[in-house]
Amino acid sequence: MMRALLLCLVALPLQAETLADAWNLALERNNALAAVRSQADAARADADAARAERWPKLSVEGSYQRFGDAPAFSFPVGGQDFLSPPLVDDDDFYAARAHIELPLFTAGRITAGIESAELGARAAGSASDSAVQDLKLAVAAAYVDVLRAGSSLTAAESQVESLGSLVNDVTVMLEQETVAKNDLLAAQLTLAEAEQERLRAANRLSIARAQYNRLLGEPLDRIPDLAELHGAPPDTAAAGDSLDALVATAISRRSDLASLDARTRSLDERARSARAAGWPQLSLMADYQYLENQVLDREDFSLVGIGFNWTVFDGGRIRNQAASFANAGRAAGRSRDDLRSRIELEVRQAWLDREEANARVAVTREAVAQAEENLRVARELYGVGLTTNTVVLDAEALRLKAVSNADNARFDAVLSDLRLARATGGLR
Repeated sequence: MMRALLLCLVALPLQAETLADAWNLALERNNALAAVRSQADAARADADAARAERWPKLSVEGSYQRFGDAPAFSFPVGGQDFLSPPLVDDDDFYAARAHIELPLFTAGRITAGIESAELGARAAGSASDSAVQDLKLAVAAAYVDVLRAGSSLTAAESQVESLGSLVNDVTVMLEQETVAKNDLLAAQLTLAEAEQERLRAANRLSIARAQYNRLLGEPLDRIPDLAELHGAPPDTAAAGDSLDALVATAISRRSDLASLDARTRSLDERARSARAAGWPQLSLMADYQYLENQVLDREDFSLVGIGFNWTVFDGGRIRNQAASFANAGRAAGRSRDDLRSRIELEVRQAWLDREEANARVAVTREAVAQAEENLRVARELYGVGLTTNTVVLDAEALRLKAVSNADNARFDAVLSDLRLARATGGLR
């Protein structure tokens, strides 16, 4: 019974790999995306570190030290020198210290630093989201390329089969002396060219599969069984939106634009933090110290106080550092404005490509049927001597071109939908 069950399981057809499956694998395994996500994690850790600057800093230290000859206090008393016992016993001693410091006033340095780090984390998070969408589009394009290459190979194989049948027919007709030998030579030459095209199509398919597998982290020689695409996934489509609405949508939700905007503001805040370092800095401090000795009246001490620090002159380091961040912020702002313009162009181009591809689908659908009928009629007429073999060969070439045009239009329509979804920030 177990054997029968295993046989049934083996006999079950394997489910074809869908685009959603490919996306899930790529998002899980792609190293480039993992690197971007790690950068986002690093930026969030930087933000946590910046927020920690507001809290007290507690440090402890200790030491063991030994003198070559322990010193002692010596001072005059009543005309004579008084010499105390050695400062420490046996020329060695232990010391320890605990120090706590809380910032009171930093002229906005810490606040601006926190804001800068949080905006940096936001920029990195948006960059990670943008990388996800870029990867999904790359996987979709590779997926379509595999399907396209497979269809191209199928069309090439059908042409080889059709021309092989024609060569057989012409051979029989030549034996019956109803056609010239040139007809056979022309058919054989065309068949050889078709065979070369089949080999090229097979090579393109192998390369497309390898590129697709690399994005998914699969072995490059894997032969995936991909499900056919009959349109972009429903959650990525924007078929009913006007061009102006799509552009507005893209500007509002493109992650890369949000990332550059956050980076611009982060650099501005970083410049403000750098400038604040040139102002007075106040902090509350408390100390506890332990010093092993045999001269002082006790070995432990505690104190509290206000710390003050003001960098009056540093050779222009603070000023130039702030200027560097400010200039970097302006550069990021310029890049953001340029990206906004490129996004508008990208959406327009993707929208126009989609309109063109959809129009081509309707045109090429009828062209395939017409080309098939044209080839059938040409072969029938050639078989009864009412036309030349050139007409048949031309009809075969037209059929292959019609099939290729139809396949390309269909795949371009799907891909243009996905590219439009990416252009509008909807490929999530």
